[in-house]
Amino acid sequence: MAAVIDAAVLNVAPGALDIEKLELDAPGPEEVLVRVINAGLCHSDLHEINGTFATTPPILLGHEASGVVEAVGSNVTGLRPGDHVVTCLSVFCGRCRYCTNGQLTLCENRDSLSHDRPRPRLRNAAGVPVRPTAGIGAFAQAMVVHQNALVAIPSEMPLATASILGCAVTTGLGAVFRSARVQPGSSVAVIGTGGIGTAAIQGAKIAGAAQVVAVDIVPEKLRAASRFGATHTVNAREADAVEAVRELTRGGADFTFEAVGSSRTVEQAFAMLGPGGLATVVGMVPDTAPISIKGSELYLQEKRLQGSFMGSNQFRVDVPRYIDLYLQGRLLLDEMVSQRVTLHGINDGFKAMSSGSATRVVADVGWL
Repeated sequence: MAAVIDAAVLNVAPGALDIEKLELDAPGPEEVLVRVINAGLCHSDLHEINGTFATTPPILLGHEASGVVEAVGSNVTGLRPGDHVVTCLSVFCGRCRYCTNGQLTLCENRDSLSHDRPRPRLRNAAGVPVRPTAGIGAFAQAMVVHQNALVAIPSEMPLATASILGCAVTTGLGAVFRSARVQPGSSVAVIGTGGIGTAAIQGAKIAGAAQVVAVDIVPEKLRAASRFGATHTVNAREADAVEAVRELTRGGADFTFEAVGSSRTVEQAFAMLGPGGLATVVGMVPDTAPISIKGSELYLQEKRLQGSFMGSNQFRVDVPRYIDLYLQGRLLLDEMVSQRVTLHGINDGFKAMSSGSATRVVADVGWL
């Protein structure tokens, strides 16, 4: 039986989100109905809102969220009504060659999991289908998602804090732990200290890096980076970031992480490396922005450049581990949430993100 919910829908891009009523379909055999409690605001959402990345409205954005299971389909296993859950963007089929090789973020059948159903999950008042981003669509009072987009979490984990686990935290920590495999005693530089960059800084500290250099252009965010584990900070507006990092790390960093999403910062991340170093690109770099690096540094200095989608995560294993670190006081998550907004005030949250002042904004969508 379909339900009517409030949701924040992008009807025009570039534009703003409109609060409107949507009809939400009942869950299918492998789907779960979740009452959304909190949803994190991500820069990938902002990129679609401001038109940096093309999208096809109407679309229901939002992909990192926490909530409570309301109902499950007939083939759902491991989840039941009342469970607290978080979503993850990298929903997986579990059957393709990448999934069976443990590379869930590269799943070949991800799109089919949300499209292979008799009718669209969401429709607006005019009866027009509304596409949920990544098959999730978290900026709403409820969502119907495939069971492989969810992981159950312990009830003692605060849901507002848990909402940022499914993207920002998993991406930043995973880039360090899984994609780059940062070694104890190594030197690390992180360009961009928003939600993902802050998680990467914490990951480098937990991994035992001897030096963690945070690079940004916002003084307040650099001060916060020190609280999250950065041993040094560089304001790229006041100094040559590449030279500063190379000097601090005595010839170049062992690992760098680009968490901004521009070709210039990718080039900087590569240039900051010492011989044999590894640069990991986490930010969403537009296809129209070419990246230029020196070929000689690849074959003479053995520098490496790689991408990392969602931190190469295995989120059903990773998220419980991150929650353990949080509950032990070793992973700071409450401090990463710089602003809370309501569903009706969600556009104000995106304005804060656009200003560059926010680490992570969380929307309070519902209540327990």
